Amino acid sequence: MTAATLQTFEPDGRAISYIDEGTGPALVLIPETGQEIGSLGTLASILVEEDFRVVRLGTLDADADVHALARTVVDVMDAVGLDHAWIGGHGFGGTVARTVPADHHDRVNGVLLLAPEPADIPLAADIPVLVVHGTADDVTPLAESERLVASAPALASLKTVEGAGHLFPATHPGETSWFIEDYLDWD
Repeated sequence: MTAATLQTFEPDGRAISYIDEGTGPALVLIPETGQEIGSLGTLASILVEEDFRVVRLGTLDADADVHALARTVVDVMDAVGLDHAWIGGHGFGGTVARTVPADHHDRVNGVLLLAPEPADIPLAADIPVLVVHGTADDVTPLAESERLVASAPALASLKTVEGAGHLFPATHPGETSWFIEDYLDWD
């Protein structure tokens, strides 16, 4: 495990907390509404050990404009020197992750959605998407991910974590990380 240091970036007076750890291909992770930055910590640590660079953002305001939040993601990427990355999010964090390529297409290598909530944001036409969902999710039904993947079958893939609920990135981080590593094939 690596030592994670919480940092704060303050563009335009906004305080954005984040943790940047590891080296290698980059993945930005955005937590679910109400979850702290540590909620994706074990998953991030496993990915870092597998030679990923993971930048985790702190909790974003779910009442803020999603386009402003996408700009926040890019601001943090600029602050840590990332020209491009995979953008991932859990629940509402996935809504933000889906917005980043819509607003900043050239900064996104792909999108990782962990139990994505329903959102009226289409998937980018030429950006790969990995969707991971727990089969026992009682917050966001698996059918939402199935519908999303069916909307872009040439770009989107769905992996399921058997028996896992909505918080599977924290409760099943090993299986979740394996799907990410296998899909991105960065070994």
